[in-house]
Amino acid sequence: MKAQLVLLTLSVTLIVPGSSFADSPAAPKLTQDAPQKSTPRERATARFKEDAKIFSAEQRQEIERLYQAANRQLKTPEARENLKQLVKKYPKSNRAGCAVQYLGQISSGKEREAYLKTAIKEHADCYYGSGVQVGAYARFYLADYYRKNGKAQEAEALYKEIRENFSDAVNHKGKLLRDILPK
Repeated sequence: MKAQLVLLTLSVTLIVPGSSFADSPAAPKLTQDAPQKSTPRERATARFKEDAKIFSAEQRQEIERLYQAANRQLKTPEARENLKQLVKKYPKSNRAGCAVQYLGQISSGKEREAYLKTAIKEHADCYYGSGVQVGAYARFYLADYYRKNGKAQEAEALYKEIRENFSDAVNHKGKLLRDILPK
């Protein structure tokens, strides 16, 4: 059991092979054919357990309070402030990655691009409770941003990364990202 947990923990932190953002500390390289031995939801659970090793119960409650307060009213200025506060106070937490991803989703223009790039580079190993991996999902949103802004090559490069390196990545409805990408 202990060996399985160690393997699971390693698989959670080593999930970004061949990425254009693979030079970041959050995204170490893997071989292309390294198998995923767990489901996205299992990897999410493992990532949440990592926070329990780093943060006290009180800190985790505050992280979750800030996150859920924002999640309930995502497009409001108060939500934005809660997400920013979470990222500033607990930058290494799993929810910080989710917060940066959400900030990217609710922002526009260059700010949107910057948040999504930060989510990829610094929070690729974070997961939503639904099993959505921040690194893959941020690529999905950034590719869409590029596509809509006339940057087809950049978009296609990200779509290719998702197809090749995140084949089991899902959205919040459990649909595989590779199945909902533009053809």
